[in-house]
Amino acid sequence: MTINETQDEITAEFEGLTDWMDRYAYIIELGNTLDKYPESDKTPANLIEGCQSRVWIDARQERDGRITFQADSDAMIVKGIVALLMRVLNHRTPDEILDADLYFINNIGLQEHLSPTRSNGLVAMVRQIRDYARAFKMLDSDKKI
Repeated sequence: MTINETQDEITAEFEGLTDWMDRYAYIIELGNTLDKYPESDKTPANLIEGCQSRVWIDARQERDGRITFQADSDAMIVKGIVALLMRVLNHRTPDEILDADLYFINNIGLQEHLSPTRSNGLVAMVRQIRDYARAFKMLDSDKKI
């Protein structure tokens, strides 16, 4: 499934939830789908700056070039937001991540229903994910020289 197909799927899921309390409950439920994040990886190096809650994101590049992310948060809503980002961007190539227009965020009304500090945190999470993609892309281009 492409990034846009995944975003369209998420948008469709949220269209059925017209009440924001239902949407928040669903987001929290999605947070429970994240793989267990090792306590040993909850280090300052993996902590996202600019988030109100604590959010950890780590990445590694697989042999096929795709990036596998691992993430967690200590806040239920934020953990669900991280799960949405992982669903869209996990197991993608650096170019796919860097070229992605993350329109699902606006389509589901997430940006407008977050507090300013949570909204800033969302931006910081996306920035970190893209920073990982840029770094892995640079490593790939260095290998080809």
